[in-house]
Amino acid sequence: MPLDIDRHAQTASPVQRWDPRIKLVALMVLIFATALLKTLPMVLLAFVVAAALLLLSRIPLGFVAHTVKWIVLFLLPFFILLPVTYPGTVELHLFGIPFAMEGVRLALLIVVKSLVIVMIAMTLFGSVRFDVAMVALQRLKCPSIIVQMLLFTYRYIFLFMAEMQRMDIAMKARGFIKGPNFYTLKVLGGFVGTLLIRSFERTDRIYKAMLSKGYQGELHTLVEFRAVPKDFMKAALVIVVAVALLALDLAGLFQIAEQSWY
Repeated sequence: MPLDIDRHAQTASPVQRWDPRIKLVALMVLIFATALLKTLPMVLLAFVVAAALLLLSRIPLGFVAHTVKWIVLFLLPFFILLPVTYPGTVELHLFGIPFAMEGVRLALLIVVKSLVIVMIAMTLFGSVRFDVAMVALQRLKCPSIIVQMLLFTYRYIFLFMAEMQRMDIAMKARGFIKGPNFYTLKVLGGFVGTLLIRSFERTDRIYKAMLSKGYQGELHTLVEFRAVPKDFMKAALVIVVAVALLALDLAGLFQIAEQSWY
């Protein structure tokens, strides 16, 4: 799964030109509304909405597919576990194992809902630089310590990965070859320990450097936001869609149709 989710943040699109603060609020409302949905037809409708937003963002579909495939692989076991463990009516037996279709429905609900949330998150953070998104979060009065933790975590994941690559190259240059043996486990244990020590030393040096430059617990930036009426219109449309999805789901209009599928 690509860690640089904002790789295509400079791609011009209606979503990319959306004020990050307003976009963050609107799409987070849509994410929370999706998480609260309980019927499969409404979740599938939310999937259509998320796909439309993703297409409007013009993030390359290959990049999206490369990310989503790992999510799908992680979620596939639900289709195996839930049908045989769900405490519902058993419709049939496969090789002597009870199989409940209600478990299939629940697995499908979880998988599709997760994909929708991932797609909306990719639309949100894939259409704006991550540091700018964090500045927008700070302008929305999110606690500064949370914003800084998210920003530093994202930033230093790449530094630690680069450190791991350098250490791996150094080990190979000295003739180390990985194998299914105790010696490999011993070397890898030392590798992890050394990486942790170097990470601690690096963070200590960075913190002292920040203090020497006047850091007092707040991050200052030159990023400025300017909202226009069109930004609020986009947000209103997304929030109306989110509320409509949730209202229709709570009304139970699709429960009878959903039950007839099973």
